[in-house]
Amino acid sequence: MSKRSGMPNGASKDVASSGDGKPYDKQEVLLNAQNPGHFSLIRAYHLADFITLMNGFCGFMSITSSMRYCIDPTTRYHLWFALSFMPLGLFFDFFDGKVARWRNKSSVMGQELDSLADLISFGVAPAGCAFAIGMRTPLDQLLLTVFVVSGLARLARFNVTTGNIPKDATGKANYFEGLPIPTSLTIAGLMGYWTSQGWLQDQIPFGTIGAGLFEVHPIVGLFVVHACCMVSRTLHVPKP
Repeated sequence: MSKRSGMPNGASKDVASSGDGKPYDKQEVLLNAQNPGHFSLIRAYHLADFITLMNGFCGFMSITSSMRYCIDPTTRYHLWFALSFMPLGLFFDFFDGKVARWRNKSSVMGQELDSLADLISFGVAPAGCAFAIGMRTPLDQLLLTVFVVSGLARLARFNVTTGNIPKDATGKANYFEGLPIPTSLTIAGLMGYWTSQGWLQDQIPFGTIGAGLFEVHPIVGLFVVHACCMVSRTLHVPKP
């Protein structure tokens, strides 16, 4: 879910927009490419872009915390770290747009950074946490992969089609096409409740069904339903 992308109605093809009506010249891309300095990319970032990077930082910290829990399940605090970093990433995901509007500055890289960071924090991180708490059968793994790939497809579609979504007078999109990927935090919150109750590993609600390659935790269906909602083109979620 990028809040700094899109093109306002009537905008020139040579000008992009932040999604909140803040335009920027596409020539900035060429200037960045022509700058031979070692840190030219970093110098091209705006404050909002660095905040977006913190979203990605939180996402990867969540993933590695889940991996630490897999190594030693007795250290449950690693699992709490994994769950806590995801909403922290949402804070940065929300805050970057606020900063961009406050400073009236947006980067041409802002939209791409938003989507990449969101995929890490709200796609890969929740799936990794689900694997860590016990959804580890081959079919579980496949369905969790479908969830992540659906999030990837949804974010890519957003980047491509955001200019076609109806906007208000300020250039802000009226709705999201498909369920925004940060809503996966609802599933993360549910996993947090399971953790507080000790419903992990063999104690995951509803257990497993099937056997062998077809053994699966029915609860992983939550990720499948969420994946379908993300890639839906008819589901329109009003943008706050």
